Amino acid sequence: MWFKRRSIFTLILLASAVYYSMKLTEFDLSKFKDFKNMIEFLSEWFPMNFDALPKMLEDSFETLAMAFLGSFFGLLIALPISFVAARNTSPSKLLFQLSRVSLSFVRSIPEIVFGLVLLTALGLGPFPAVLAIMFHNIGVLGKLISELVEASDPGPQEAMRAVGAKSWLASLFSIIPQIWPNVLSHYFYRFEVAIRTSLILGFIGGGGIGQRLFNDFKTFQYSSVSLDVLIIMIIVVMVDFFGSYVRNKVI
Repeated sequence: MWFKRRSIFTLILLASAVYYSMKLTEFDLSKFKDFKNMIEFLSEWFPMNFDALPKMLEDSFETLAMAFLGSFFGLLIALPISFVAARNTSPSKLLFQLSRVSLSFVRSIPEIVFGLVLLTALGLGPFPAVLAIMFHNIGVLGKLISELVEASDPGPQEAMRAVGAKSWLASLFSIIPQIWPNVLSHYFYRFEVAIRTSLILGFIGGGGIGQRLFNDFKTFQYSSVSLDVLIIMIIVVMVDFFGSYVRNKVI
C-alpha cells in the first residue's frame, strides 16, 4: 500500500512545520477582507504615463546590458571551473575539493550582498551591479555545469583518449557537445534571473530601470510605476522566447 504507518508521522511533522511557520511569519488571510484600499491604490496606476517612455527604454537597455554582461562573463569563467569541479574531469582530488568549496562559497553570497559591498567600494552605477551578478553566476553556473559534466556519457571521451588525444582535448570535444543545449538552458534561465536581480540592485544605486522604478515609487508616481512594470514584464517574456528559440536551434 502507498500509505504506511510512518506516513502519519511525516504528515504530523509537516503540519507542525506549516503551523509554526505561519505563526512566525504572521500569516493571516483575513487581512485580505478589505480590498478597498488595494483597489484605490491600483487605480492610481492608470492611465499609464508615457511622457518618460524614451528615458525608460534607455534605462531598460541598461538593465539588459547589466544582466547580459553579468551572465555572460559568469558563464565564461564558470565553464572551465566546472570541469575542475567535476569528478570525472578534475585534474586532482585537491583541485576538485577546492573548486567545489569555492563555488559553494561564492554561490552562498546573494547578489544584493555583493552589490552593497561593490557599490560602496566602487561607487554608484551599473558597473558594480554587473560584477555582483557575475560573481554569483560563477557559483551557480559552475555548480550546474559541473553536474552536467559528471552526468555526460564517458564513451566519446574514452574513445578520444584511446586514439591518443590529451585529457583536456578529450574533455573539450567529447563533453561540451553533449551538454551544450543544457548549458544554454541554464544560461538563459540565469539571464532571466539576472534581469530581476538588476532591478533589486537598482534599488541600491545600481542604475537601470530598477533605480527608476524605485524612484517612481518613492515619489508616488504610480502612473509611471505601472509603465515601468509593464516594460520589465515585456523584457522578461522576450528573453524567455529568445532563449527557447536559441535552444531549439542548437538541439
